[in-house]
Amino acid sequence: MTIAGIMSGTSADGIDVAFVRITPSAAAPKIKLLAHHTTPFSPSLRKAVLAAMNAPHTSTAELARLNWRLGIAYAQAVRAALKLHPVKLDLIGCHGQTIYHQATPSTYAGRRFACTWQLGEPALIATEIGVPVVSNFRPADMAVGGQGAPLVPLLDYVLFAHPKRARVLQNIGGIGNLTVVPAGASQSGVIAFDTGPGNMVIDALMTQLFGKKYDASGRIAAQGRVLDKVLAATLRNPYFTLCPPKSAGREQFGASYTEDFLQACRAVGGSPEDAVATATALTVESVARAYCRFAQPLTGNAPVDFIVSGGGSRNLTLMRMLRDRLEMAPCNIITSDHAGLPSQSKEAVAFALLAWQTWHRLPGNIPTATGASRPAILGEITYA
Repeated sequence: MTIAGIMSGTSADGIDVAFVRITPSAAAPKIKLLAHHTTPFSPSLRKAVLAAMNAPHTSTAELARLNWRLGIAYAQAVRAALKLHPVKLDLIGCHGQTIYHQATPSTYAGRRFACTWQLGEPALIATEIGVPVVSNFRPADMAVGGQGAPLVPLLDYVLFAHPKRARVLQNIGGIGNLTVVPAGASQSGVIAFDTGPGNMVIDALMTQLFGKKYDASGRIAAQGRVLDKVLAATLRNPYFTLCPPKSAGREQFGASYTEDFLQACRAVGGSPEDAVATATALTVESVARAYCRFAQPLTGNAPVDFIVSGGGSRNLTLMRMLRDRLEMAPCNIITSDHAGLPSQSKEAVAFALLAWQTWHRLPGNIPTATGASRPAILGEITYA
C-alpha cells in the first residue's frame, strides 16, 4: 500500500506529509519513504492552534471551527505534496493536532479517568483526497490503561532493531521522546517515554524575545551563557525523575512554564540570549539524564547508536551540547538523516505505519512504551 502519513506536533509550526510504501513480510512490514513535504501553518491558523492548546477558557464554537479548519489544512497539505510528488494513494494516517493530553487519571464529574483530544476533521480529508483516513490513534491505547503516548516506538522497532547493536532513538520536536531498542530485543523489550521539553520552551522564548519561530541552527543560544542556577532549579521539576511510562505536553511545559522560566532567568540578570541558551541546556540535560538513568541500563554491553531526529537535530548548538554532555557515555551520536530516514519525516512516517497496522487489524501500540495492559488496534477509519 502507498500511504500518506500526516503529522503536526506540539510546536504547531506546520504539517509534515510523508508518502510511504509499505509491504508485508514475515518478520515486520517493509517501509520505503517515497517523498516528504512540509506545509507551514498560516500565521492565523498557528495563532488559533496555540490559543486552543491547554486554554483555560475557550468556546465550543472555537473548537468546532478549529477542528474543521485543521481538516481543510491537512487535506491541502496532502494536495500540495501530491502536486510535487505524484503518487496513487491507498490510505492516509493523520495524527491530528493535540490540543489537550491528560495522560494520568484525575476526577471529573464524579469519575476518574485520563483523556486526550486531537483535532482535524478526517471526513474532510477523506472527501478531498478520495481515500480512507485513519485518525484518532491515542484513545484506544488509553482505554486499556496506556498513556496514549509515545506511539512512534513501533516505527523505531521496525526500522532500527538490530541483532547486535542497541539503538536509542531520541526525537526532539516540541516535546522530546526517547525509545530504547536493546540489541536483539523483541517488541516486549522496547521502552519509550517523553524526556521533557524539546524545542517547545526554546521556540516560545524565541517568539517572545526575538520575534522568530525558532532558533535557526542554535545561533542565539550560541551567543548566550547557560544560567546554572536557573538550570539546576528547573531540573528539580518532579517530571524529570518520574519513572517511565510517562508522557508530557504543553500541559506541563507550555506557556505558563515558559513564563516562569523566563522570569527566573531575568531574576539572576540573564539576557535574552542567556535565556535561550539555558532553555537549550535544559533540553540537553533532560535528554542526557533520561538516557543515563533509564536507557543505558537496558543496553548492556552492546554498542549503542544514539539516533536523534526532529527539528532539534538541526540545532547545531543543541547537538554540540548533547555530544559534550554524553562524551563519557559509550554511544555513537548521529541524526536519523545519517541512519537513512530524514529527521523531519520520521513522525509522519510513523503514522503511515500505524494506519497500515489499523487497516490490517493489527496492534499499533507497544505496551511497554505506553503502559497499556495489552496491545491494541489504534485509530478510527473514515471512508471516502
